[in-house]
Amino acid sequence: MARILAISSQVARGHVGLSAIVPTLQRLGHEVTALPTILLSNHPGHAKVAGQQVAPDLLRRVLDALEANGWLSETDAVITGYLPSISHVEVAIDAIGRVTSNRSDARILVDPVLGDEPKGVYIDRSAAERIRDELVPLADTVTPNAFELGWLTSIAITSIAGALGACEALTPRYVLATSVPGDRQTELENLLFERGTGKALACTVTRQDRVPNGTGDFLSALYLGHGLRGMAAGDALAVSIGGVDAAIKASVGHDELQLASSQAAWADAGPWPVRLARTEC
Repeated sequence: MARILAISSQVARGHVGLSAIVPTLQRLGHEVTALPTILLSNHPGHAKVAGQQVAPDLLRRVLDALEANGWLSETDAVITGYLPSISHVEVAIDAIGRVTSNRSDARILVDPVLGDEPKGVYIDRSAAERIRDELVPLADTVTPNAFELGWLTSIAITSIAGALGACEALTPRYVLATSVPGDRQTELENLLFERGTGKALACTVTRQDRVPNGTGDFLSALYLGHGLRGMAAGDALAVSIGGVDAAIKASVGHDELQLASSQAAWADAGPWPVRLARTEC
């Protein structure tokens, strides 16, 4: 069991942000301290949504209390997700610094939630730039989608080769890039690049017209959670992609990921086929 600090959005209904991250990590046997950056009724993709950002000053006071009680020094990993403003990015940077000052070996996973196709960047531009320039370099693992990978590196992501070149341009040890265009129009690639080894693995999935929101949060939590159980990076990738596939299949016909009803399937999913990716980068 690991102790994880999770910083992201929180919804009352559905499974995005912390509402996907927390139950996933708990199902894998980990303890989670959750710090919400925004409270929403539901994902904004629905017809109506209500909520507001959590004041960064309040989040800092929460961190102060957690630190004073000695709990941040016991933290084994930090995962960050949706950070809507530059002040929230600064809170995440502060939290990582507090954790790593006590645990230099703490795992840091940054999911740079800043945009997607076709919307483009959907958070404050200054926040996105701070994520790129200051938060991502603190991570040992970063999990961008194809749009985010391209935006972070100013490299067009139109192929596996281009994506691997962009992965090489980032500083974290591991880059798990999702929704990368595959060799066939019907396929997408999930690529795991390891800096310093020249090694890159790929999992091919079928492109789908409609996938519930939250799969990125879910995949990041699965990958971190399996890794903290002692799995090697490639093995964690394989079972995480298998887990996402199981949850998506269980969610057909629903407007949200069905994580509760399908947890037995995704928590113990078999490994997805993994191959060695091309390494033109």
